[in-house]
Parts: sequence; structure tokens; C-alpha cells
Amino acid sequence: MTRFQGCGTALVTPFTADRAVDPRALKALVEWQIAEGIDFLVPCGSTGEAQTMDERERALVVTTVVETAAGRVPVMAGATSNDTARAVEETRRMCAAGVDGILSATPYYNKPTQEGLRQHFLAIADASTRPVCLYNVPGRTGVNLQPETALRLAEHENVAGIKEASGELRQVMELIWHRPDGFVVLSGDDWLAFPVAAAGGDGLISVTSNEVPGPMTELVHAARAGHLEAARKCQYRLLPLMDANFLETNPTPVKAGLAMMGRIGEVLRLPLLPASPGTRDALRAALQSAGVHVR
Repeated sequence: MTRFQGCGTALVTPFTADRAVDPRALKALVEWQIAEGIDFLVPCGSTGEAQTMDERERALVVTTVVETAAGRVPVMAGATSNDTARAVEETRRMCAAGVDGILSATPYYNKPTQEGLRQHFLAIADASTRPVCLYNVPGRTGVNLQPETALRLAEHENVAGIKEASGELRQVMELIWHRPDGFVVLSGDDWLAFPVAAAGGDGLISVTSNEVPGPMTELVHAARAGHLEAARKCQYRLLPLMDANFLETNPTPVKAGLAMMGRIGEVLRLPLLPASPGTRDALRAALQSAGVHVR
């Protein structure tokens, strides 16, 4: 998991006008991300609309990213389900596709206990041949992976890190404070990347870096290196864009932003819809403020 430090992009999945996966646009997006200096890539997460794709489509997305990256940056693939058996099978498929790591979120909707969460992740870790990064995102799943549970899971040789998106800085700091050697703590909230890195965290899995991979990487690297004034400048320059990307449910705004930049088409799968005019206006202003040319 030490390869998954710095700034990683939670990649959107480009779709064609008829809502099929668009491998050509995905390849171009990956090439641009790497050229801009991103540290790693994370396909098939919630930003990638993984839960609206079937097994074949998720395999296509991950294989495309792995083959296009060609070892230049590591790839951490999402493998999440609220059915532990399905999460285990997805983990095995992603490992077979040649990824460098697995990202698995807490099960959504069925709201297990902390012991249920522990056993769920142990089953995934036992099945994985790659390092597993836990993903705590209670705003989406309805359950919070408590630090005590995450730290117990860190005792497993395959559980090598956590993406923490609870929005609770105190919770993230507790993980950093008590983690074992080599256990990577990544922010799952763009706006918390600066304080998490300053507190000793290892980086960020970002939505906003879909649009501005270079500047987001610069922010994370500066914060991790202790260059706090430079990091502050980056943070406040990019904060309006971070905010605009969550005016509606992710990835609705970030796909609208990428479409304004000419990177992908603004196509989502139901139940998500294209961005509203107000969100589009805010995105346009925020992108321009960040120095991005938009159509």
C-alpha cells in the first residue's frame, strides 16, 4: 500500500450517448491523468458508477485502466457489495485483472454491526491476492466503520490501509495516531486532504482530481512535505471547485465539469441525472477560477 500515497483519482466512467461504457474516452482520460502527474488511479468506485454496471462492464473498465496505465502508476480497483459473497468474488476478479490493490467499501443498506463489518472485510482480505484498502463512507452506506474496528482489521496481513470519508477529522486522526507501521490512511474527502496530510496522513483519493489532477496532486504533495503555506494557497484556490463538485450527488457535477472541459460526454446512468443549470453555473465559475479552460 505504500505505492498508494499522494493523490489518487477516483475515476469517473465515461459513457457513450447510448450509456455504454466508452473505452476510448476512458483511455484518453487515463493518459491525461498520468501526464498530469497523478500518483495512482481508482476505477469502479462510487464516482465510477460501479453499482450501475454489470460484472462484464466493470471488468472492461478495470482492464482498460490497467492496460492503459501499463505500470506507470498503480491501480486500485473498487470491489464493493452489501453481499459478502459477491464482494469476495468481485475481489477475486479484480485481482485476476492485474490490479495493484483493492478498495472495498462498507456494505450499504443492510447496516451491519461492527462485528459484522469486521467479518465482512476479513472474508475479502482472505480472498484477495492484493493489498486491501478499507473504505469508510457512512454518508453513502449508512454505517460508520469505527476506528477500533478498522485497527483490528489492520492486524490482517492483507488489510493495508483505509480511505476515510466520514468527514470526521478526529476519527481520521485517531486512525493515524494508533495505526500499525505501514498502514496507509487516505482522506476520502477532497476538502480534508490538507488537514489530513498535515496530521500525518498519507494522501487522498479525490473526485476533484478528475478535472484538475495536477493541482490536486500539488496540494497533497505540498501538505505531506510540510510546505504548509504552499498547500494553503492550493487549498483555497481549489476549494470552490471541491464545493461545486458536491452540489449534487457525485459524480453528477464532476461529469458536468469534465464535459465542459471536452474530456467526456455528460452521460450518467439512472437514477443519476445530468447537472442542473445552477450547478453548471457554479462549476463553470469554479473551473475558471482554478485556471481551467472551459467551453
